[in-house]
Amino acid sequence: MNGSGKAAISEASRELPGWMKVTKPAEMRKATLQILPCTVSQLLSACPVHNEVFTIRDLELNQVSIVGIVRRSSPCATYDQYYVDDMTGPPLSVRQWINTDDFSAQVDPEPGVYVKVHGSLRVFQGKKSLLAKDIRCVKDSNEITSHMLEVVYAHMQLFGKGCDVNMNALPVSDGVQISAEGHAEYGLSTVQGQVMHVVSQHSGNDVGISFRDLVTLLDYIGVEDVRKSLAFLVNEGHVFYTVDENHFKSTEH
Repeated sequence: MNGSGKAAISEASRELPGWMKVTKPAEMRKATLQILPCTVSQLLSACPVHNEVFTIRDLELNQVSIVGIVRRSSPCATYDQYYVDDMTGPPLSVRQWINTDDFSAQVDPEPGVYVKVHGSLRVFQGKKSLLAKDIRCVKDSNEITSHMLEVVYAHMQLFGKGCDVNMNALPVSDGVQISAEGHAEYGLSTVQGQVMHVVSQHSGNDVGISFRDLVTLLDYIGVEDVRKSLAFLVNEGHVFYTVDENHFKSTEH
């Protein structure tokens, strides 16, 4: 690459606001559980780090498990693909390589059947997918509820934060309840609504709120989720820059 090319790349990188730059965590924790119970929403929002390594906050994922209903299936020559939905987000693609040595050892669930899947999160053709090591049909409906309780318990044990069954963090900062209900008319997600709510609360002055203060107030959500939600709000015109690209106000004020 010539000198002008390098200069162009360097100039482009400087134009990106600091709060939008994704940085690798200084120290990642490995999951202490051999198989971490998760929701589809958690896996779809997991952050890629390197070499097919994903994290939820600072926790490096290893083996994970989900429980959901098979919405549809797409058999291929070397693998079976299923779309599993647990109602916390859009269906997640699940792939299982066909065992040519023993077909009877594999389960081939039909659409409408609840399954429990454990495996590793991967990326296929630019989209996240769960590479299944084991798929089995759920015969007892109590196992669906049990899995969601395990997800909540594991989340509290690992992060020390409460959450509901949809993995929305329960606000506990300084005992202040942060609500997103007032912004439901914009069609915002729970996290986007909470970010919007905090920005609006601090839009009564000329400067607004800094990204650092926003992350501090929303410490129960996670930096990457705050960053993504803020970028969405800026792009949609709900939030704008003030004194620089790290300070924001709501367009409502």
